[in-house]
Amino acid sequence: MEKLWGGRFDGQNSNLLEVFNASIGFDKELWEYDILGSKVHAKMLFGIGVLDEKEYIAIFDGLEKISDRIKKNEFEFRIYDEDIHMAIESALTQLIGDTAKKLHTARSRNDQIVFDFKMYVLEHNQIIRQKILDLSDILLDIAKEHTETIMPGMTHLQHAQPVNFGFHMVAWCVNFKRDYQRFCDSYERNNYFPLGVGAMAGTPYGNNREEMARSLGFIAPTLNAMDTVSQRDFALDLLYDISMLMMHISRIAEELVLWSSYEFRFITLSDMYSTGSSIMPQKKNPDVPELLRGKSGRVFGNLIALLTVMKGLPLAYNKDTQEDKEGVFDSVNTAIISLDILKEVLSTMSIHTENMANMANIGHLTATDLADFLVKEKNIPFREAHHITGKIVAFAEKKGLDITELNEDEISDIASFEMKGIKNILNLRTSMNARDSLGGTASIRTKEQISYLEKWLDGCKNG
Repeated sequence: MEKLWGGRFDGQNSNLLEVFNASIGFDKELWEYDILGSKVHAKMLFGIGVLDEKEYIAIFDGLEKISDRIKKNEFEFRIYDEDIHMAIESALTQLIGDTAKKLHTARSRNDQIVFDFKMYVLEHNQIIRQKILDLSDILLDIAKEHTETIMPGMTHLQHAQPVNFGFHMVAWCVNFKRDYQRFCDSYERNNYFPLGVGAMAGTPYGNNREEMARSLGFIAPTLNAMDTVSQRDFALDLLYDISMLMMHISRIAEELVLWSSYEFRFITLSDMYSTGSSIMPQKKNPDVPELLRGKSGRVFGNLIALLTVMKGLPLAYNKDTQEDKEGVFDSVNTAIISLDILKEVLSTMSIHTENMANMANIGHLTATDLADFLVKEKNIPFREAHHITGKIVAFAEKKGLDITELNEDEISDIASFEMKGIKNILNLRTSMNARDSLGGTASIRTKEQISYLEKWLDGCKNG
């Protein structure tokens, strides 16, 4: 059987080349976009007079039949056809004869490839965005229930200052807000129509690219034919966006692993999303968060792989870019299932507020409040106040107590000041609510942050 491009060749390709060269094994995932692009292209060819009405209808109906066959799993994806573009064109030729051969007028596989792949990227950008919003909804639901729930805030994984659990959930949610905006920005940046530029220099047929772009909701056609078939920025943007998203998910997963341990006991993961040990019957392992941590490395690798493919390529199209798709498909699938399962893990986990409160009583979380009291009430420079507070913490450590358990006289003796009212200042809830600056952990500020994010979510869903 003669290749669609085989006119210049006398000999047959080797079987090894057939296997090495073909992308049909993975780019068949793009079949819907390829058929859509062919329909739009055929309509344009009819509009500029390359096809007559009968030919246009035959091509359109033939593409519809191929689409139905693929949906019913009745279509054979043959390695001989190399890629999805030639597979569909070959099938169309078998269906309607020589009329099908007119369809490739004024286009190239080079711009077809970019169109199909860009359509996939843009559509899945939207799918992932929606799942980010769904996950953010769950986080805010949890946050609203826990604006008064005290837990130890940590730096260097050491007890630092008291915060509320809702505040921590809001911090997670803000990460996802940035992720969502990143996906929005890259969608807008890449929403330009590539079809109709030909192999690399345009076409002599007067393609109506503006009308094709409008019909599919693109902002406009791409500006330069050579750049259009050469670049894969749209794929790299998606891989970067997913990498940032998965980095945030990985950090959350790490905290879930820690919090579900006996050392913390802040949460218990549902049995639905936990596994056991093959040898230790008492174990309940946080495998989902651990896998979520690991998945980040997978998507980082896909990003670096495509950057490496692209870094040395001259303009315009090069076959190297056939390596652009599998990593993107993998990262998209990884992001989607990760967002789905993280949402379920969060919505089904048990939150142990009493254990959080008990842990907040360890580690002198209100020591900064003591230093602030010395600054504000005793007019002491902060560095001196810091030194005095450190001595009080050391005294408490020797007694095996938290500074909140020291009495007023003990604190006054070490500070060399009368510290009337200091016990109330050192109260965990007082400390938390004292941090009422914009963005702070005070319950009233946490509620403001939740309200802001809820309005943002509503705007995203309704906008």
